[in-house]
Amino acid sequence: MDICIGSVVISKAGRDKGRSFIVVAQEGEFVYLCDGDLRKSDCPKKKKRKHLASTNIVCDYIGDKIKDKKKVTNTEIRRALSELCMDVKEN
Repeated sequence: MDICIGSVVISKAGRDKGRSFIVVAQEGEFVYLCDGDLRKSDCPKKKKRKHLASTNIVCDYIGDKIKDKKKVTNTEIRRALSELCMDVKEN
């Protein structure tokens, strides 16, 4: 399971089980997640990697923006998640 900044992941445990998130930061065995709705970009969720399921989808646009230290808005995160989740459901 290769989780990097910009990866789309699904929570396997906790109150947010089954929700999709985008990884916005990494710190050891923890990652910080945002979905632009319940978890905004200014207050990401800290979660252990073992509690996440990788979808093997990476949102390059969001990942590149974070790596370039540019601000990512909640609208961009919501839009990316909805587009990428629609692609998964179609396949």
